[in-house]
Amino acid sequence: MPDPRPVPPASDSTARPTDEPADDAPDSLFRQVGGESAVRAIVDRFYDLMDMDPDYARIRALHPPDLAGSREKLFLFLCGWMGGPQRYVERFGHPMLRARHLPYPIASTERDQWLVCMGRALLDCEVPEPLFERLLQGFYQTADWMRNREG
Repeated sequence: MPDPRPVPPASDSTARPTDEPADDAPDSLFRQVGGESAVRAIVDRFYDLMDMDPDYARIRALHPPDLAGSREKLFLFLCGWMGGPQRYVERFGHPMLRARHLPYPIASTERDQWLVCMGRALLDCEVPEPLFERLLQGFYQTADWMRNREG
């Protein structure tokens, strides 16, 4: 069973991750993971875990009491980020991930909680190897870029 702990980036960790829209290619991560229904299941499991497990209390505190909007935005974003439909961009414009997360205190602890929670969601949704590692690697690079506080 894969370990959901954060994985250090394979490339230069100071490089800015891309959040530009990707192509919906036959070999896209979106298609490999199983399309919209699989992305929805991963997002729902991620937020269910965040909401019920005290191990994720710090990242849960950064979200509104009602997680419906957060669920929808992450679902839309991940579909595009994985190479599927670009609905997030169509509805909200460019993701501007770092700018949108600047109001929230994100340090290594929050990054790691997010990554472990997402790793558990991927495992619970039975995302196979090596896709699990590939997704977690991309999530690490993006989550690390979101850090805006020391620690």
